[in-house]
Parts: sequence; structure tokens; C-alpha cells
Amino acid sequence: MNPAAPSAPRLIDGPDAAPATVLLAHGAGAPMDSPFMAAIASGLAEMGWRVVRFEFAYMARMRETGRRQGPDRMPVLQEVFRQQVRLEKTQQPGRPVFIGGKSMGGRVASLLVDELAASDGVRGCLCLGYPFHPPGKPLQLRTEHLAGLQTPTLILQGERDNFGRREEVDTYSLSPQLQLRWIPSGDHSFKPTRSSGLSEAENWATAVALGDQFLRELAQAGIELDTNVLGAS
Repeated sequence: MNPAAPSAPRLIDGPDAAPATVLLAHGAGAPMDSPFMAAIASGLAEMGWRVVRFEFAYMARMRETGRRQGPDRMPVLQEVFRQQVRLEKTQQPGRPVFIGGKSMGGRVASLLVDELAASDGVRGCLCLGYPFHPPGKPLQLRTEHLAGLQTPTLILQGERDNFGRREEVDTYSLSPQLQLRWIPSGDHSFKPTRSSGLSEAENWATAVALGDQFLRELAQAGIELDTNVLGAS
């Protein structure tokens, strides 16, 4: 079986008449239908975007076998993402595409976004909890490509994310095309502390609102929007 085949499992939310598609990949350890992914996808869909979630081949194998395994190597993950973008461009010709994902999925998207902007017209990247470094290993940075990004990218990061806390990330050299917005008291999945007075659902809603704002800003800069299609933010 070709691990990059575009027949990877997919879930689609949002109106058929949406002005753009947001293509989202899952993180390393949880599938495309995890509560986090479902909340973000349904939230953006309610804002009027077409949201497509897909599953990397290793996660699809885990569903079939019930045996946990680690992600495929980065080149395999990247090729699956490329195939998914091209599938979208084939099935939905003329509809703009944004890419992104949770943690590892967002990292893969950020590594590809400049390439796919040039080759397939991808408009931007949305990262949900970026893994700036492995937990407990702040010197093993995954930021080199982030300094040179040419395509608009938004990273939504929990303030206490152990893959990159605010006080750490504030010291990194990042591209001016990259925006960082902070989810208050959030961990890697934006779950807040009890003492914050916030709920997980509230933080997920905040992430949806910030993501929607980012997408709208890019859309208004380069896409003719039907205001009857996108709901008010």
C-alpha cells in the first residue's frame, strides 16, 4: 500500500459553498476525531469554513490493528500532506486552501507551506500547539524553518505548553510572516488550570475565534468572499 495515497481517511465539516478549505492534520498520538480536533473543526465550520481532517497512514494502521505505533518518518508524513492538498485542488478546483494541524500535524504543514504556496497556491498555515521542542529538552529546537517562512502562518500556543512555553518562545527568532497568539493558561491541548477560572471548552472556543480571524484577514486580502456564506465572527 502506498503510504502517500490520497485515499487516507478524511472527515469533512462545513458548508459546500464555503469560500475556502482548511486542511487539518492530527498530532502524533491522537487521531483526526479526537475531542480537540473535533472541537476545532466544528467550530471553524460553524464560522463558515470547509474543514477537512485527514489521517496519516500510521494512524490509519493503528485503527485497523489496535496496536499503538509511532509516526512515520517526516518525508512520508510530508508526502501524505502534499497528496491531500492536491486531492483538494482536484476535487475542489478554484477553492482556496489553507493548511495546518495539531502539534506534529501543524509542524508538517509549516515545513511545507512555502513549497505548497508556490506549487499549489496554498494561502496560509494554522498551527494548533506547535512542538517547538520535545518536552524537557528546550535546546532541541524545531524552529529553523520558522525564521524564514514566507507564507502567512498563525501559531496558537498555550501559555504553559511544555513543548514551548511563552517565556521560551518569546526568545526565538521567527519570521515576520508568523503570528503567535497565546491561549491563556493553556497546555499543549489548550486545557487551562483550574485556578484560571477558564474551561477547556472556553479555550477551544478562543482558539477557533483566533483561527477564524486569521483566515478572514487572509481571505479579505486575497479572496473575494461571499458575506452570505461566512457567518459573523
